[in-house]
Amino acid sequence: MKRFIAEGLGTFALVLVGVGTAVFGGTGVSNLEIALAFGLALLVLVYTIGPISGCHVNPAVTVGLLAAGRIAPRDAAGYVGAQCLGGVAAAAVVWFVAASTAVGYSPSAQGLGSNGYGTHSPGGFGWSGAFVVEILVTALLVLAVLVATDLWAPLGLAGLSIGVALAVANLVALPVDSASVNPARSLGPALFAGGWALSQLWLFIVAPLIGALLAAAAYARLQPRRRDVPRLAGALPEESLQKIARETARLIGRP
Repeated sequence: MKRFIAEGLGTFALVLVGVGTAVFGGTGVSNLEIALAFGLALLVLVYTIGPISGCHVNPAVTVGLLAAGRIAPRDAAGYVGAQCLGGVAAAAVVWFVAASTAVGYSPSAQGLGSNGYGTHSPGGFGWSGAFVVEILVTALLVLAVLVATDLWAPLGLAGLSIGVALAVANLVALPVDSASVNPARSLGPALFAGGWALSQLWLFIVAPLIGALLAAAAYARLQPRRRDVPRLAGALPEESLQKIARETARLIGRP
């Protein structure tokens, strides 16, 4: 149960920081600042809740890890449910804070940081462009997660590489569709904004999940071949192998 709670709280924090930065800053905040908010928040979360749940905080990441055999289906379902609840709760808090200003705040009129395409795209990009971008940037993030938590990854650098990957993904996608890369991040704002945000939500669920599956497929090809593992392991002292195994288990939340 504590893993699910960690995922819910972690997703809450990620969406609150990222979407909050975009909404509270209004037109005065840059895409770089929003991207850094998401990336730095994830970097911190990897090192805080990573030892508890593996710090997925994103249904696409959970699906990618499920496809790679890193998490059981039952646990994956619990993770996704907790992540969605965390995203919705964070959007509610962002709305509450934004509405406390003298002029108030209308999610339906101002969007609450919702993702969109066409007339709701910051750069006027159509659904096909947004679809491709979301697939690619999510694949980048999920592949970074899979590789950074692999047995052969450098110790202690997972948070940095994963946080940078999310920041880069946001830099690419923010001008296109306000950057989803995470269905739970898109769900909360869309539920409160309603209207067009809900009607376009499908893209920000489907495209990231496709990207996650592509990343899992690419990771399967990049892994050392089974017959190479003994040779690679033989190049490392036993103490190093034990440290790598412990660190990997900690980062992906395995007991």
